[in-house]
Amino acid sequence: MAKPVTIAKSQGITEALDKMVDEGIDPLIVLSGHDVVGTVSRKSIAAKLGSRQKAPISTAKIHVAGAVDANFASVSPDQEITALIPLLKQSKLVVVYDKNRRLIGQVGYGELLTALQPKGGVDKVMEPAHTIGVNDRVQHLQHRMMADGITRFVVTDGDQLAGIVTETDVAVSIRRFREKVEDRHQDFHLHNLLVRAVMTAPLRTVDRGVKVSEIVDIMLRKNISSIPVTDQGRLIGMVTRQSLVNAL
Repeated sequence: MAKPVTIAKSQGITEALDKMVDEGIDPLIVLSGHDVVGTVSRKSIAAKLGSRQKAPISTAKIHVAGAVDANFASVSPDQEITALIPLLKQSKLVVVYDKNRRLIGQVGYGELLTALQPKGGVDKVMEPAHTIGVNDRVQHLQHRMMADGITRFVVTDGDQLAGIVTETDVAVSIRRFREKVEDRHQDFHLHNLLVRAVMTAPLRTVDRGVKVSEIVDIMLRKNISSIPVTDQGRLIGMVTRQSLVNAL
């Protein structure tokens, strides 16, 4: 269990994003007073900031309340750790309440993987790796993320692996874009924003023969959520914190 990281539903959506990036946490627990009302994620923030309906509105005026997911799981601190596995297969975070229904902690993928790790080789913990080109538009990328539920893409430049782009990259880049470009020009410029401008590079990969424990160690030590897997330089899949939990 970790200390709960919270934000009030009345706070700005960009404050939530700053907190997520600074603390390396996604999602945040959203409070109304002392009550938990849901969570807010980088994905929901990216969707809100990228919405055409929000284009004329200053990012500072968009509140967390408009991006809250009210569905969340909760447990008590004396629950068996194995009870967390099915919950975290459905959600990135589990809220921990004491016997008086007071918020006392949270458990995410990282906390669970510190205590439990799947057995077997890399092939058993991989998920498909999705790719997108460096010159594809960010709006196309965001549409694929939302429509297909994909949280990250390996970025390709011809036959080369050029980088990775995640929900975080999209949320942060659109936030910066909205703050930098005048409102009346935002739709035009956002339409022409390319993936190469928002991706993270260079790309960190692991070989298919690496041990699962080594991948978990890299993820927790570097506070990263995914690592593409290659076999003789060819992309064959992706290991994520979620795919590791799904393999438990």
